Amino acid sequence: MEGYMALMIPILGILLGFFGVWTNHKEKVAKLQTKAVATETAEKAAQYASHIQRLEDRVQVLERIVTDRGYDIATQIEALRDQRRVDENGPGVPLGLDKKERV
Repeated sequence: MEGYMALMIPILGILLGFFGVWTNHKEKVAKLQTKAVATETAEKAAQYASHIQRLEDRVQVLERIVTDRGYDIATQIEALRDQRRVDENGPGVPLGLDKKERV
């Protein structure tokens, strides 16, 4: 029995050492994962803040347009509609490539 105990003490010491190394490794991995998630979250928050800022700027422009007394909204809407017609029809004169003379 004494020989058995003499063998168990070094084995137990080695196992405790491996357990300590393993727990240290797991702790480092958890910290790295936490850092990665924090970095990703910060990047998303910055993107959302930028997007919100752009939306706020657009709302301010719209508020200025609506509250400006000398601004003719109907004329501006018609101008936008005219621009859409130009965009839909395309700029310039059609070339008529389908009626091109064949040589």
